[in-house]
Amino acid sequence: MTDTVRHGRALVVGLGIAGIATALRLREVGWEPVLVEQAPARRSSGYFIMLFGTGIASARRLGVLEAIGDRRSPQLTTYEVNRAGRRSPGMSPADLPGKPRLVVRGDIEQALFSALPDDVEIRYSTVPTRITQDDSAATVTLHDTASGAVVTERFDLVVGADGMRSTVRELVFGSQNHLHPLNYMIGATVLKESIEGFTQDEGLVLAEPGRSAWIFSFRDHTPGLLFSYRTDDTDAEFARPPIESIRAAFGPQPPGPLLERLFTAFEQAPDFLFDSVHQVRMPRWHRGRIVLIGDAAWCVTLYAGMGASSGIAGGELLGTMLQRHPGDLSGALRAWEDRMRPFIHTEQKSALVMRRLLTPHDRKEQIMRSVMVRLMHAPVIGPAIGKMVNGPDMNNKQLDIAAA
Repeated sequence: MTDTVRHGRALVVGLGIAGIATALRLREVGWEPVLVEQAPARRSSGYFIMLFGTGIASARRLGVLEAIGDRRSPQLTTYEVNRAGRRSPGMSPADLPGKPRLVVRGDIEQALFSALPDDVEIRYSTVPTRITQDDSAATVTLHDTASGAVVTERFDLVVGADGMRSTVRELVFGSQNHLHPLNYMIGATVLKESIEGFTQDEGLVLAEPGRSAWIFSFRDHTPGLLFSYRTDDTDAEFARPPIESIRAAFGPQPPGPLLERLFTAFEQAPDFLFDSVHQVRMPRWHRGRIVLIGDAAWCVTLYAGMGASSGIAGGELLGTMLQRHPGDLSGALRAWEDRMRPFIHTEQKSALVMRRLLTPHDRKEQIMRSVMVRLMHAPVIGPAIGKMVNGPDMNNKQLDIAAA
């Protein structure tokens, strides 16, 4: 298919990291992006994020890296803990190869949003309900859920950046199950204050077979809390209040004072995320004039630590390929997907390995994880263990996939 419009009009569905980055880059290369978001306003909440070299490179070119910042603290210390409160030296995300930036989601979204030109149109409380296309345009029916108004408009390109449970994906690619469960659940929130007994510069990891609790510490920000646990029945986890499912996952043993404080902090949090962990796996991410990006297309999961980085880089690269293939939308989308797919394939495999560091699946993985963490702190063996961790999967996280 050949597009006769060099600088067209694009509908970007989703006002998250991938969506805003895509709109920003499209505007840079001369397109007219229109952003729609199902929420009534831009969400300000956000949880712990690592920004690796892939995302850093794209953020720098988009002019937002300085605004994103870095909340790593020079004094950051992470402890391995047990239910009795015993501490031992732990492994911080800041210790990972490549020294990723530690931020919260709001840091990235605000930086990208602030960089959008004032004339970029944004419609809140708006969702697509029907998408068709022909050789000249994609026709999209949009529903304003606040006013009830329904409009139908034509766009040269539609970008689905609307998350793991993408409406665009279902409307265009069908309802067949593209979600592949990892049989894990997560519960995440930002705390109002540090956990009693720990300073703002101290994080903690309580890792047991099939479950873990993490406190992520930041500079100039309250800590983040993450629960992660294995389940054989995802539906059952949603059938009761999240805190009850989390408590049950860490039972039947008594929680002890520290874990009980973490439960209470989650239960009292005004805003939290509680969800099952899936990867999105599809044979193609584009069809005609419609393309999926970010979690809507691939969802590497938080275990890979690359959701934000791949979303920013994917959005930047999409604009670059459109610029590089003027008048040839099909060629631009093919070139974009050919570049992104091997990179994402590696990250989806990486998530299965990184999950063992975050949440050991069973007793065997717990023992292996504990031994590795101890060895990383050994004066002679530690550097060698670090080199083992810095394998092909970690090198992939530093790849500047969107470089021109």
